[in-house]
Amino acid sequence: MGYCCFAFPFRLKDDDSGDHDQNEENSTQKDGEKEKTERDKSQSSSKRKAVVPGPAEHPLQYNYTFWYSRRTPGRPTSSQSYEQNIKQIGTFASVEQFWRFYSHMVRPGDLTGHSDFHLFKEGIKPMWEDDANKNGGKWIIRLRKGLASRCWENLILAMLGEQFMVGEEICGAVVSVRFQEDIISIWNKTASDQATTARIRDTLRRVLNLPPNTIMEYKTHTDSIKMPGRLGSQRLLFQNLWKPRLNVP
Repeated sequence: MGYCCFAFPFRLKDDDSGDHDQNEENSTQKDGEKEKTERDKSQSSSKRKAVVPGPAEHPLQYNYTFWYSRRTPGRPTSSQSYEQNIKQIGTFASVEQFWRFYSHMVRPGDLTGHSDFHLFKEGIKPMWEDDANKNGGKWIIRLRKGLASRCWENLILAMLGEQFMVGEEICGAVVSVRFQEDIISIWNKTASDQATTARIRDTLRRVLNLPPNTIMEYKTHTDSIKMPGRLGSQRLLFQNLWKPRLNVP
C-alpha cells in the first residue's frame, strides 16, 4: 500500500578510536559492503511497485500521498530545510486504502503546535517550487479553533471524489494548525485561469457549507515565494488578521 511512515535517515559516526592502522583492511571491506548495501537499497527503491487498488477495492481517479510537517514557530526556514521537514506518511490508490490511513491519523483539531497535514496527488510535493505547483496558487480560509477537523475531512473527501470538476487542475490540500486559528487551503496548477479558480472557490463554498460573508483569499505561489522568509507551508499566518474568520455554529 506504499507505506513510508516517518523514515528519518541517519549516518553512523566515523570511528575515532585511533586503531585505524590495525583495522584498515576491515574498514575497507566494510566500506565496500556499505556501498553495496546502499546500491541495493537504491535499486530496490527504484523498482518499488506502484501503489494500485487491491482486489474488489474502489479505485480513485488519481493516487494521493499524505504528508506531515511540524516546525518551531518564529523560525524562518529555507526551501531546502522546509523540504527536509515534510515527512511522507503514505500513498493510496483506492477508497479503502484511504480509510486505512485516515482512520489511524490524529485529527487536525487534536494536533498541537505549528503542524500541517498535506494531501497531494502522488508525485507532487507540497511545496510552491514543485513543477506542478509553481505556476499555480491556493484558496485560503482561516478558521476559528475547533472547526479544522470537520472542514478538513469535508475538503479532502470532496477532492478525492472529484467534486471540483476542473480536470487535472487540483494539486492537493493543506490544513495548518496554529495557536490562535487554523487554516485550510486547496492548491491548483494554473493561477492565471480565472474561470477555473472561480469554480474551485464556488465548489469550496458549497462542500464546506460556508456562510456568504466568509472571507476567502486566493494567493499565487509566485507571490508567496517572493515574500521574505519561509513561514511554513502557508507563509500567511499573520497577514490580514483583521479579516473575519469562519465561525460556523
